[in-house]
Amino acid sequence: MVDQRLRKISFASLVAATVAIFVAGCNSGDSSSTEKTEGGTNATTTTAEKLSGSISIDGSSTVFPISEAFSEEFGKDQSAVKFAVASSGTGGGFKKFAAGELDITGASRPIEASEIEAAKKNNIEFVELPIAFDGLSVIVNPKNSFAETLTVAELKKIWEPNSKVKTWKDVRSDFPAEPIKLYGAGTDSGTFDYFTKAIVGKEKSSRTDYQASEDDNVLVQGVSGDEFSLGYFGYAYYEQNQDKLKLVKVDAGKGGIAPSPETIADGTYAPLSRPLFLYINKKSLDDKPEVKAFVAFLLAKAKEIVPTTGYVQLPDEAYTIAQERVDKKVVGTSFQGAETGITITDLLKRETVK
Repeated sequence: MVDQRLRKISFASLVAATVAIFVAGCNSGDSSSTEKTEGGTNATTTTAEKLSGSISIDGSSTVFPISEAFSEEFGKDQSAVKFAVASSGTGGGFKKFAAGELDITGASRPIEASEIEAAKKNNIEFVELPIAFDGLSVIVNPKNSFAETLTVAELKKIWEPNSKVKTWKDVRSDFPAEPIKLYGAGTDSGTFDYFTKAIVGKEKSSRTDYQASEDDNVLVQGVSGDEFSLGYFGYAYYEQNQDKLKLVKVDAGKGGIAPSPETIADGTYAPLSRPLFLYINKKSLDDKPEVKAFVAFLLAKAKEIVPTTGYVQLPDEAYTIAQERVDKKVVGTSFQGAETGITITDLLKRETVK
């Protein structure tokens, strides 16, 4: 698991985007302006005097690069705002969020009913913001010359509970009879929930004899160091380490498809394309000007910053709906677990469950 730590994010640039929505703000108090985004949608941003205060963010290791990138970019103009950005997994983040310990938590799956109930007990309301697309990537060692494509059925055979697969030959008869070493998400990870639902057919349904971690960097190291390994994690971690990893194409019935920004965005990389989320504590949104400004900033600049993290931006309409949720303080979730085969905009148009 990535070390949880309180720290001020360094202000070294992660992206070349110019922060235009907060420059030269000299008005006292908050005021609103409207910025025309590239896709033609209007995003409401907040201009104000220089801000101070603090913002605490935790949650998914998959979403961590996104949280960190936005925090650093926002800090270029608002250097007096202190960030604590950590990663304790989707489940771990929701526990802290429900206890009122966080302003924002990142998640690689939607919030679950039990987590909503835990938040209710502490009078925590939240605004749900899908922020990017990810394509869960199936990875092998670069020395692997035989596993170019795996079917969903073969992946299920490997990962289902009580799997009999011990060697690569158990997966396919023409594969070598070498032991298969597996690396995958820990049970507190939203990646674990999504992968098991998409591949095995039921959330949290998985064999247990594999190297598990909520820290994707641990999984990267494992697969890159073991010639006959197989693992899965978020696409951004493959992008950052592609010199020592190899993608496996996934065949869901229409031929093998590799994850890429294009196949993730258009959904052809099925069934492992998924949305990533940020959940905002409504009290923080109401009471902390720095949180309100940060949320406005990330929605206005998402199309520029998200691609720099290795993930894929959402359609314009999705960010527009997300901004409307913030403006209207719409609380609750419109998602029902790890869903596949439905567009992000259609999901966002559902009534929320509080």
